[in-house]
Amino acid sequence: MKILVILAHPKEGSFNHAITHTAIKTLKSNGYDVIFHDLYVENFNPTLPFEEIPKNAETDSMVEKYCKEIISVDGIIIVHPNWWGMPPAILKGWVDRVMRAGVAYQFVEGDLGEGIPTGLLNAANVLIFNTSNTTTERENKVFGDPLELIWKNCVFGLCGINNVHRKNYGVMVTSTLKQRNKWLKNVEDTTNSIFPLNL
Repeated sequence: MKILVILAHPKEGSFNHAITHTAIKTLKSNGYDVIFHDLYVENFNPTLPFEEIPKNAETDSMVEKYCKEIISVDGIIIVHPNWWGMPPAILKGWVDRVMRAGVAYQFVEGDLGEGIPTGLLNAANVLIFNTSNTTTERENKVFGDPLELIWKNCVFGLCGINNVHRKNYGVMVTSTLKQRNKWLKNVEDTTNSIFPLNL
């Protein structure tokens, strides 16, 4: 079974990188094949040109590769920081260009785009790991946890994946090494829970 892992953090050695490495190590220990992409290292272009918007439009080779991968995998892990209640722009652009009509979703015949799409992705589970400098209480009470809504309802829910799990770690800026090590153990445990031993 194949799991796609996407990392979107600009600083090498960040806690997001530590989360990613922990998740990948756990997946491999459980017998999964891992497809890994660091969007910043790969210098992914997040800008969606108008010419790519139509369903059967041609895309560049990098986007085409991502599209083939997203429909072939059995699970997805995405790691990114919470910036203004949103993913970093590079990851938002990845969604714009890769989670496209005809790849991740389609509208029923005769629908001009005003209806609810049918999801096309085959992955059974999606796991999102976030880091934040906002307390969970404030994120929920003041902002309504926008990342939960974005990933579960606005992206993967419309692309046919109902099992969307998300873990948030913070407050990062005041966290200690001991706390971060506990969080990494939680990353391992959570990954084991969502993607158990692949027999």
